[in-house]
Amino acid sequence: MIEGAALQLSAVLMMRAVGHLKEERGTNLTDTGAHFYEVYETSDGGYMAVGAIEPQFYALLCKGANLDPERFNGQMDSSRWDSLKAELADIFKTKTRSEWEAIFNGTDACVTPVLSLSEAAAHPHNQARGVYIDNGALQPAPGPRFSRTPGAISRPPPLPGQHTDEAMAEWGIAPAEIARLRQSGAVG
Repeated sequence: MIEGAALQLSAVLMMRAVGHLKEERGTNLTDTGAHFYEVYETSDGGYMAVGAIEPQFYALLCKGANLDPERFNGQMDSSRWDSLKAELADIFKTKTRSEWEAIFNGTDACVTPVLSLSEAAAHPHNQARGVYIDNGALQPAPGPRFSRTPGAISRPPPLPGQHTDEAMAEWGIAPAEIARLRQSGAVG
């Protein structure tokens, strides 16, 4: 897993090697340093995720949020990111999450609502794709999906502690010790 994770960092390490990535968190393009790659609170306490990195997406963000083109030009000028982020935070607080969602819905602005777990499961895209299954407990559907060998969930996940006694018995723990552990609260 470590080697796989390191391979996933190839692009990040290359950006660092050519001077486009700083070690300090919150100062880079995709680590909340940029005003166009951030999560913003809305007037109703909801949140909108913004990931408008490419110029065409940034232009749609600016259009949808009605940003001053003079003020918000020079997207990649990192010396201005903090002040633009503060302005954008104030702008996002002027509308509810639903209002912002309606503004950006159907655009390629890369601006989306941050959903709760239940909202994510009920989202039309995830419903259409069958991303989640609720068979007594909400859980992701099996993946990856193959046409000839589709995955399936045959039963709900076990409840916490449901198989504790059986597992401890399989590990050779005597019934009296299992009872003592349960009574002491060491296992649930």
